[in-house]
Amino acid sequence: MSLPSKEKPTLLLVDDDSIIADSLEFVLSEEYQVNRASDRLSSFELLNKMEHSPTLALIDLGLPPDTHKPDEGLAVIRKISQMHPSTRVLVLSGQDNKKHVFQAQEDGAVDFISKPCDIAEIKVRLKKQIKAVGGETGDGDIVGLIGSSEPIELLRMQIRQLAGSPYSVLIEGDSGSGKEVAARNLHLCSPRKQQPFLTLNCAAFNGELLESQLFGHTKGAFTGATETRKGFFEEVGSGSLLLDEVADLPMDLQAKLLRVLEDGEFYRLGETQPRHSAARVLAATNKDILAAIDNGQFREDLYHRLSVLTLKLPSLHERGDDKLILLDYYKQHVGEQIATFQLDEEALSFWNEYTFPGNVRELRNIIIRLSAKYPGQTIKTNTLKMEMSGLRRPGATVSNDDWLKNALHKDNFQLDQMLKSVEKEMIDLALSEHDGNVTKAADMLGINRTTLYGRIDRLEDKG
Repeated sequence: MSLPSKEKPTLLLVDDDSIIADSLEFVLSEEYQVNRASDRLSSFELLNKMEHSPTLALIDLGLPPDTHKPDEGLAVIRKISQMHPSTRVLVLSGQDNKKHVFQAQEDGAVDFISKPCDIAEIKVRLKKQIKAVGGETGDGDIVGLIGSSEPIELLRMQIRQLAGSPYSVLIEGDSGSGKEVAARNLHLCSPRKQQPFLTLNCAAFNGELLESQLFGHTKGAFTGATETRKGFFEEVGSGSLLLDEVADLPMDLQAKLLRVLEDGEFYRLGETQPRHSAARVLAATNKDILAAIDNGQFREDLYHRLSVLTLKLPSLHERGDDKLILLDYYKQHVGEQIATFQLDEEALSFWNEYTFPGNVRELRNIIIRLSAKYPGQTIKTNTLKMEMSGLRRPGATVSNDDWLKNALHKDNFQLDQMLKSVEKEMIDLALSEHDGNVTKAADMLGINRTTLYGRIDRLEDKG
């Protein structure tokens, strides 16, 4: 938010009715610095001249040259959303049919006030948006994004900037970088924060089951549908729905998701009566969607709908000393349950140089593993290298030969125990890479899903 300090909040008022505009300016100028325009072109000129983003905008849809259609007002809303995404846009219009309300919200409006409306009501609605900007989106609402590096500070700023928009957000980032955490913060910093936040992993279900999870189904709609159930779009109401691993959404469901994004319409499986969603859709992926489009695996029109706004999460290796901050943070949390460990000076330096290809998730898992295996101990570099599973990948800092030699010379070395340890870590790593999706983890490990389940059970039984 780029408000000049010690000044009134700025309000852009766009209305061609001079009587209404004069009245609003007279009443609102006590609390707001009012800037007026009467049509699309004059509002664009005013926006270009403004040094700071207006705090609020109050826009009439019916503007010249054709005051009987919403096109001019909608164009103003889109312009504000593009130039000043932090501005809260409210519509004040007599064109209040359902289609126009929905389109205004799609284009960036956060509230719709029907004409005629009492001035007191307008003031209340404006103050509500001021509260959302200044009182409910501060530092305290950003949770789970630990660190002080420039990339993470930029991410916090972008989350606050995009949170209030009704547009979809495409969240991109490597596996383990915190995409769901970013999505949750987009919800917590938005006017929807009191509404539900739900997450659906698009890679965890197939076919009818995934469609049912999204849109719901009626009793008997498919084999096993023993009762009518709501889908995520209904359950979330006007809250935020995160579609994780959206690049794995089947092509037939991509078309149905596109319909929801375009006009809010969807159908339960087994029903012919359309339903409407007011949810804000957030989508996350660690895949190259543009490559998927080129390969015919993802719809280009859906991509453009999902990526109206984008959020790119930094990898941990881009975040400098955040690795040390995260080390202390997770040690403190793990330490509430068990005695944790210390790193000697050389090991601490190695920790800070390590790239963490699995990002924050890998860092957290390493801390949990070290705490469980070496409670209360000071860990040296060789031990730390052995426990960092990422170092056993091709291209890692330590060669496979070095790691094997270090393991072989360790006191009380037992081959069977080492093989079990490697097997467990590889399974954990594969599951982590695919956010717990057993089918994909099995493919990565070169075994079938049933075999993987069996190995997991066997390793758990033997501790």
